[in-house]
Amino acid sequence: MRPQLLSETLKHLFKHQRTVCVEGSPGGGKTSIIRQVAKDLGVAYIERHLPTSLPEDFGIPYPDSASSTFSFKLPDWFPVKGQAPDEGILCIDDRNQASPDLQKILANICQARNLHGVELPDGWQVVSTGNRQQDRAGSNRVLSHLRDRETVLELDTHLDDFCAWAMEHNVPTEAIAFIRYRPDLLHDFDPQKDISPTPRSWVEGVFNLIGAVPSEAEYPVFAGAVGEGAAAEFTGFLRIFRKLPDPDSVLRNPTTAEVPSDPATLYAISGALANRAEKDIMPNLVKYLARLPQEFSVLTMTMSMRRNNAIAGTKEFTEWAVDHQDVLF
Repeated sequence: MRPQLLSETLKHLFKHQRTVCVEGSPGGGKTSIIRQVAKDLGVAYIERHLPTSLPEDFGIPYPDSASSTFSFKLPDWFPVKGQAPDEGILCIDDRNQASPDLQKILANICQARNLHGVELPDGWQVVSTGNRQQDRAGSNRVLSHLRDRETVLELDTHLDDFCAWAMEHNVPTEAIAFIRYRPDLLHDFDPQKDISPTPRSWVEGVFNLIGAVPSEAEYPVFAGAVGEGAAAEFTGFLRIFRKLPDPDSVLRNPTTAEVPSDPATLYAISGALANRAEKDIMPNLVKYLARLPQEFSVLTMTMSMRRNNAIAGTKEFTEWAVDHQDVLF
């Protein structure tokens, strides 16, 4: 299931408080999507990492000094009916890596909606995440009775959804242009390799570090996050991007500026021009885009509009959109 559809599905399932587990290979953004869903819904959010927990973290026997009985003292994070907000999401992260004892506790919370007899608020949903056993991420076999108490949704990486997210979160346009150029490298997870490119490793280990280290250190730093092959391709793309003609010069001379012929440079110039997206450059930008292959004209305008949606109110954008109305972006 692509991220955008998963997000919408979780929002619908929240209305029914249906227990859900989101599974997929490492680095796909499972937990981030659930966190964003809670934010979009405007509900409370609690996240617990199950593999680093102990059964005692979910409650310990506590003697009642006034009698010979004992009750359970619960952790302060557990949302208690009547004390916690009325609506929320309890996210149990990496539950497939947890021990059977912890899975049994989770199964009871999912089905009975209580912890040692203390009720979960009616408006709370339990959502967990997990890697699959074939991912070799230390996942254990999930207990059958836990599986029977939830809906399992598998997250798939989707290029358009990732690029939309990246533009909304200020990922450099040259990075987005590269992923458009080499989409198969976005999530090329291989459990047989020590390091593989994933959306998480690209963003946290590469894209966020562009310009943060000396240029001669970029390749080893990036290779340490996404692997040697992916890092070599990206640093090569960066060299092309940094040797492009000055985008300002292109925009000053849109009818005579050189139009690249090779795909890598076309992707790079698309990203460079999108960085300049402002209302006042739209007349010349549209003139230059008219000289590009349609695929790159659309790519440049898509990234430009997501970077600065104010350009959508210009006459030039409207005219361009009419000419490309058969293309969704």
